[in-house]
Amino acid sequence: MAKLLLKLQRYFRRKPVRFFTLLALYLAAGSLVFLHSGFSGEPTVPGSPRSPAAAEGPGLPYLGVMQLSRGFKATATMPAGTRRHGPWFKSTSKEPSERGKSRDNGGPRSRALRGRSGREKEEDRARYVGCYEDNTRQRTLRGMSFFDYKKMTVFRCQDNCAERGYLYAGLEFGAECYCGHKIQASNASESECNMECKGERSNTCGGINRLSIYRLELAQESARRYGSAIFRGCFRRPENVSIALPASQLMLNMSVDKCVDFCTEKEFPLAALAGTTCRCGFPSTLFPLHEREDEQLCAHKCAAEEFESCGSADFLLVYQTQVQDNRCMDRRFLPSRAKQLVALASFPGAGNTWARHLIELATGFYTGSYYFDGSLYNKGFKGERDHWRSGRTICIKTHESGQKEIESFDSAILLIRNPYKALMAEFNRKYGGHIGFAAHAHWKGKEWPEFVANYAPWWATHTLDWLRYGKKVLVVHFEDLKRDLFVQLQRMVALLGVPACEDRLLCVEGQKDGNFKRSGLRKLEYDPYTPEMRKVISGYIRTVDAALKLRNLSGVPEDYFPR
Repeated sequence: MAKLLLKLQRYFRRKPVRFFTLLALYLAAGSLVFLHSGFSGEPTVPGSPRSPAAAEGPGLPYLGVMQLSRGFKATATMPAGTRRHGPWFKSTSKEPSERGKSRDNGGPRSRALRGRSGREKEEDRARYVGCYEDNTRQRTLRGMSFFDYKKMTVFRCQDNCAERGYLYAGLEFGAECYCGHKIQASNASESECNMECKGERSNTCGGINRLSIYRLELAQESARRYGSAIFRGCFRRPENVSIALPASQLMLNMSVDKCVDFCTEKEFPLAALAGTTCRCGFPSTLFPLHEREDEQLCAHKCAAEEFESCGSADFLLVYQTQVQDNRCMDRRFLPSRAKQLVALASFPGAGNTWARHLIELATGFYTGSYYFDGSLYNKGFKGERDHWRSGRTICIKTHESGQKEIESFDSAILLIRNPYKALMAEFNRKYGGHIGFAAHAHWKGKEWPEFVANYAPWWATHTLDWLRYGKKVLVVHFEDLKRDLFVQLQRMVALLGVPACEDRLLCVEGQKDGNFKRSGLRKLEYDPYTPEMRKVISGYIRTVDAALKLRNLSGVPEDYFPR
């Protein structure tokens, strides 16, 4: 052994370059192993899920729940001024890798048929119709379309089309998505739909001038749509109609399509059908769209469409077009350093990102974050990169709880959501990304019960800690924000110290969804909560309800209870 080492020593003395090359390769390999161990695996929440405190949901005393918050802080103490990343920060979705293992190495026809079969088994709410011809001059599906030459998947196309109320979703050339209400072309051979999806190699996304078309069995329940237009309701004609809706045109053969197309061409976000007159405009204080009338008052048949309603001279049927209302789209950093740090605090999955979107549109200023999420920065949240104490943002997103962290802020908007919905939303984010979904294997496996055991107590302690240690806390319920966005957003903007411009808030109502809303296409068909889970969570709800009422605040909304 000694002779061998001596020979190696002499060899490397004569060849120093090879020695340093081997040394560099050894260090590089060690670094890769270290990085892999640091970024792979499940992020865990400290604290035993089977602790006595966690098991005593229904009879949970106020201070007892407060002490549970210690189990959900970071395990290591961070130096002052550094950013802390909670257990919600990493996403560990294993779905892409699982799909990758199931790649079919057969021919184009075999791959198309097997890919189709796999999709039908995984998600039966979008039924595969077949492979169809397409033409760049006369599209088979003539609704909305979008392309993504890196990350297109079947579900992404289906979700986008379902979100906009279309009946069909079609994929072409591996990266193109088309939506429509009618298939206006003939069938093609299945073997001609032979191109893999750019973001999901195990599935087929059409071919060259060939569409893989799906019938969407479920449409969005949150908004009624006509093609790409959103139905806003029946409204009484405003007094100064020519000022409120400045563009108009007489249409003897009136239809919803014609009026929406006319207002889209004139670049107005609202199309109002008034019998044989089409009017266009913006939501404003003259026409705020807050007082709906009975739809029967607008139920007058269109001249060109027997089964459509076109309103009347006194009652207008209003649709929102695809034209973007730019009155609330400008955003910037604060011109001078903020004197106070305002937290936008919530439990993960309670709608914090959506609330940030609304606040940025309503105030015109960027929001910041206690963490850093590159995907949010890339989606337009430019305050994400700023240090949370920079003072350049209007408020700071945080999921932190605990006295020290809470007392770092001068005031806070505390966003509370139904724990049953919040837990499911955070579980989807953890395993599927900000607008993705956890796979059925995650819901049925050990991940979901462990997640509920760890995160359900945290939902209660998060709210209780902010009520106890917060200096000036405005409580906003997610459900109230969805139901009455204008009023709740006014309250939030007032706390932030920014003058509330009514026209800007009305603009926000029309742009409220943003890029962070999951479509309704892939909802679970079953209730994932067991009776034991519901019993424990109900106890946490009663504890939070009592704590809110103790501070002379309205308790939790009624729909938290009937489970």
